[in-house]
Amino acid sequence: MSKGKKTLFQGAATALITPFLHGKVDYYALENLIERQIHKGIDALVICGTTGENATLSDDEHRAVLEFAIEKADGRVPMIAGTGSNDTAHAVETSQCASKLGYDGLLVVTPYYNKATEDGLVAHFERIADSSPTPIILYNVPARTACNISLPVYRRLAKHENIVAVKEASGNISAVARLICECGNDLTIYSGNDSEILPILALGGAGVISVVSNIVPSEISLLCHRFFEDDILGARELHEKYLKLCDAMFSEVNPIPVKTAAALIGLCCDELRLPLCKMSDRNKNELKKVLLEYDLI
Repeated sequence: MSKGKKTLFQGAATALITPFLHGKVDYYALENLIERQIHKGIDALVICGTTGENATLSDDEHRAVLEFAIEKADGRVPMIAGTGSNDTAHAVETSQCASKLGYDGLLVVTPYYNKATEDGLVAHFERIADSSPTPIILYNVPARTACNISLPVYRRLAKHENIVAVKEASGNISAVARLICECGNDLTIYSGNDSEILPILALGGAGVISVVSNIVPSEISLLCHRFFEDDILGARELHEKYLKLCDAMFSEVNPIPVKTAAALIGLCCDELRLPLCKMSDRNKNELKKVLLEYDLI
């Protein structure tokens, strides 16, 4: 965990899904999702992240959802806004909007498709970090963006006072170990993959930004807190217990399975926006079986 900069949260933050109904944001369901998360003890919430399908939200929708969510949360948990884009100027504009609304942090994904050189990546993130006082969490997910943040880039970005943390979803535990070893005093590290929570905690991470906690927020938060309380065996038991559910949440492209699961347990509709589509019948049936095993339906 970072020792030199503010830690936005410790434990589990849910990368919250954005519920839709008849082509529009379902604010009634969104409020219920937020209340459920807070009631069940989640440590923080990420609004309009990639799991929240922010790429398909219009600018007006993005701003409206951010405003609605922070109003409903009412300061009860740290709130983090997804503001990343492959257009630096657009990311700056969205980040400034979230900052004015009072968000505690900004989750900024690497620019996708155009990718950028190492110098371009540094310039991109520094421009966003310079644009508002709200702390930045870098989001590295090369499987989705075709753009990886290398250790030399992390070293450079760690020097910026407003870049405080990383959501690491590269799947490369060795790279995460080197990152924590070299930059852990300046960057708080969060797991970006639910299947890697315990290994990253063991390396010195501060928690997870989670997809599966949309479904089981109490359990994912408890996993982290057992670890912090030195109940390593208890944390390991929960990690092993929920691995199958974690796998089920990624049986198709995220957030298709988690939104389908949320619908199956009655939290919201399973409506997605193209190019995402409904889960295949075969995979949906398998997902139902897993949810039944966990007594979730």
